[in-house]
Amino acid sequence: MILTPVPADRMDEAIRTFAGHLADRPAALAAFRRIAATWPVTGPADTPEQRADGVALAHAHGIATLDEEPSACFMWDGRVIRTRVEATVIVHEVAHWLCAAPERRPLLEHGLGPGPETTRRREARAQQVLTFEQCMHEEAQTSLLGILWEAELGHPAILAFLEQNWMEAWERPGTADWFAGHARELLERGLIDETGRPATLRGRAA
Repeated sequence: MILTPVPADRMDEAIRTFAGHLADRPAALAAFRRIAATWPVTGPADTPEQRADGVALAHAHGIATLDEEPSACFMWDGRVIRTRVEATVIVHEVAHWLCAAPERRPLLEHGLGPGPETTRRREARAQQVLTFEQCMHEEAQTSLLGILWEAELGHPAILAFLEQNWMEAWERPGTADWFAGHARELLERGLIDETGRPATLRGRAA
């Protein structure tokens, strides 16, 4: 949920300001520009084709999927991603798998506890292994990586960027600092490259 919507007639200003705060951090700026390039949004969001892209992205990483609503139990049950959801959610869940430590991938919801789609919450909570602060940090990493994958796939990544509040208080340098810190960590982990492109399928067909 967007905390403070950015009016469409101020988006160009917001993008310029945000980019200006990143001018001395070229890798973060490159990542932001990939996202900003999807504005304005001229086509539909959450199309069948975009959902198929998300499923293909999962399969390209060796992640199994199931055409079922996550409200049946879990978004990720340690084996499959349930994909009867919006395209952006599928891509976000692939990013969760990429950001999770390998030993947590067999756990319900990656050991993060119940997510918004989880209905069997007690079971997911029983397998939570990270603290609240650790979960929030990984959620931010996952959010940004998923958004960059949306940009890579040609999806309207700016919508998720806004929805997940990366541009809340865009006028303030601290907002860009928050973004840059997570972009730097994704780069250090090898999940994106210096140009902001996701790196985990480089050399493989997505």
